[in-house]
Amino acid sequence: MNPETERALAELDLRLRAVLPEAYQDYDAVAPVSMGSAGLKYDRDGKVAWNEMWATFCDLAMAGGPPHKGTLLSPASAAEIDANRQRYDEVVAEICRGIRLVTGLDPSASDTPGWICVPCLDPTAADWLLRAVVMENVAARRDGRFLDVPAGPAFRLEKEIKNVVTVMAKTCHYWEGHITPAQQNAIGALFEAMASRAPLAVPALPTDPVGEAACREAAAAMGQRLQSRLGLSPAAGDRPGWVGVECPNIRSAVWLMRALVVTNVLARREGTALCLPVDPASDPSGARVLDALGHVHALAVARRVF
Repeated sequence: MNPETERALAELDLRLRAVLPEAYQDYDAVAPVSMGSAGLKYDRDGKVAWNEMWATFCDLAMAGGPPHKGTLLSPASAAEIDANRQRYDEVVAEICRGIRLVTGLDPSASDTPGWICVPCLDPTAADWLLRAVVMENVAARRDGRFLDVPAGPAFRLEKEIKNVVTVMAKTCHYWEGHITPAQQNAIGALFEAMASRAPLAVPALPTDPVGEAACREAAAAMGQRLQSRLGLSPAAGDRPGWVGVECPNIRSAVWLMRALVVTNVLARREGTALCLPVDPASDPSGARVLDALGHVHALAVARRVF
C-alpha cells in the first residue's frame, strides 16, 4: 500500500470516529445483526405507548448495524394524499405524537404534503440525523435545523408509522445520549469543512411523473458509467432518486456506505446493494457521486474489503 493510500485511509478513519458515538470507535467489529422488533404497547386509553416500548436499540446502521428497514420508506405522493386526506391527517398526528413522546421534540405536518417537519436543537443535530435516518432506510430531508421524515395515508400503525417513530427514537437516542456536546461541536466543524468544498450530495425528491422520469434516466446513465469506469454492476430496482451498486457482500456494502457518508455523499444500503443519490438538477451526469465512489472503492480494494 503506497503512502498516499495510507494517508487517505487514515483520514477516512478519523472522520468515521469523529461522527460515530464512543461505543462505536471499533466500528469494524459491529455486525449487521438485528435484535428483533419490539411489539406495540398500549396505554390505558388504548393509544400506543411509544415512550415505553424500548429499553435499548439495534446498532446504528451508520456504524455497520442492520438498517431498520430492508428497503426505503418514502413519502406518499400528493395524489395519494388528496385521495384520502382524512387518513393522512390521522397518520401525521400519530407519527407526531410518537416522535414527541420518544424524543421530546415537537414535530408538525410539513407545508409539503408527504412530510413531517421535526425541529431539531440545532443544524448540526439535523445534519447528523439526516445521515443516520437515511442509512436506516427511511427517507429524510433537511433545511437548517429542521428535519423532515415521511408520511402517507397508506402507512399502517404496526408497520410504517412504527418504522418512522422507531428510527427517530433510535437515532435521537444515540445523538443525545451517546455523543457528548464536545463531540457534537466537532461533528459540526467536520460537516462545515466538508460543505465548504461541496454540499452534501442528496437524492432528488421528485413530486411528479416528469421528475421521476428524469431521475430514472439519470440513474440509468450513472449505471452505465459504473460499469464502464469502475467495472461495477448496477443493482436491480427502480427507486427514483437512487441508483444501486452490487457489492460482493454486506461487509463491502457497509464499508462503502460509511466511507461515502463521511465524504459528504448521502448513501444507504439494501442488503448487498449500495444505494447512491441521483439528482439530475445538481449533478446531471452523476460525476461528483461517481468520483466519490471511485475514490472510496479504490480504498476498499486497498483494504481488501472489496
